[in-house]
Amino acid sequence: MADLAAARLNMVESQVRTADVTDVRIHDAMRDIAREGLLPPDKTHLAYADIEAEYSPRRWLLKPRDVAKLLQALRPMPGERVLAISAPYAGAVMAHMGLTVTEVDAGESVSGGPYDIVVCEGAVARAPADWKALLAFGGRLGLVERDGPVGKACLYIRADDGTGRRDLFDATPPVLPGFAAQHGFAF
Repeated sequence: MADLAAARLNMVESQVRTADVTDVRIHDAMRDIAREGLLPPDKTHLAYADIEAEYSPRRWLLKPRDVAKLLQALRPMPGERVLAISAPYAGAVMAHMGLTVTEVDAGESVSGGPYDIVVCEGAVARAPADWKALLAFGGRLGLVERDGPVGKACLYIRADDGTGRRDLFDATPPVLPGFAAQHGFAF
């Protein structure tokens, strides 16, 4: 276990802090949470690698750098309500930071809310309207939209006059089954 603890510290120092993630609360949570505990036993050696690690069939944890940058953009605050959609690591980090986290799989129907934060660790072609509808006013949705070889991590913020969107950084997690772009033919 000492090797994994050292790998966890190295992950924060070499993959997270060097990526302009300056929120020390995220650093502290990522140093404490055993990311390997979210992976099957035959994949624990991948927990701190700079890759998307598959934790169950066709479900992946974001790269440590990507999840840290996404969480920093979401600005999680203690006491806020979070919906973590296929996002066990992001959910664990925010729970460690004092947020109330509800976890669901992307294949499940999502309800409840409103939530201050909705986060997903798998890519989708476009943010589903029903996920945006779960946001409280001032609520934030963080995910990767991907319709090609490279995706964009995006931040959606719900305001009184609608929901705004901002690109954050490039990311390449696999697209979740059922969330790929539906390309058609047009004349």
